[in-house]
Amino acid sequence: MNIVKRLYDWMLSWGNSRWGALALFLFALAESSFFPIPPDVLLIALCLGVTSRSFRYGAICLTGSIVGAMIGYAIGFFCWQNTAGEYTALANWFFAHVFSLESFLSVGELYDKYNFWIVFTAGFTPLPYKIFTITGGLFHINFAMFIFASIISRGLRFMLIAALIWKFGAPIKTFIDKYFNLLAIAFTVLLIGSFFLVGKFL
Repeated sequence: MNIVKRLYDWMLSWGNSRWGALALFLFALAESSFFPIPPDVLLIALCLGVTSRSFRYGAICLTGSIVGAMIGYAIGFFCWQNTAGEYTALANWFFAHVFSLESFLSVGELYDKYNFWIVFTAGFTPLPYKIFTITGGLFHINFAMFIFASIISRGLRFMLIAALIWKFGAPIKTFIDKYFNLLAIAFTVLLIGSFFLVGKFL
């Protein structure tokens, strides 16, 4: 936990740097493949610093996240297993330091049923997006669909945060910290549930 706290504080420190926008891009990129802390942390700090640039920061965060998603997909596609079907040293490092083998296999099973919706859910909610980008590559899900779902879900998440801060400023930060993830989960459940209901009755 101390390591995570130090990473969190270090990440926040870039909010006062002239290189804050570049750091946001790189953190968003890294979070989509291996970094443990969501880029929302720095996104909020930068938007609060200059609210007029909120949507610009949201777009930078989205771009970095999508590039990182492509990298995660490539890791799963090219680097996760050898020709004998065994996990590589890179995969074992991830299992030891980033996410568990059990979580990884569980996500793989979800892809068999839901494809677009599982990528959307991972991109919009607090679920660890990196697991889904790598498993997407390993299980060779449709790349165009993967990118489309990622752009929609990550765009909604980051642009909504940017819009809230642009509209309400600093007072909205406490609300985002406390309730944004819960609302994101609720929205996703309702959205996916409504599509399944429509499909069932049509």
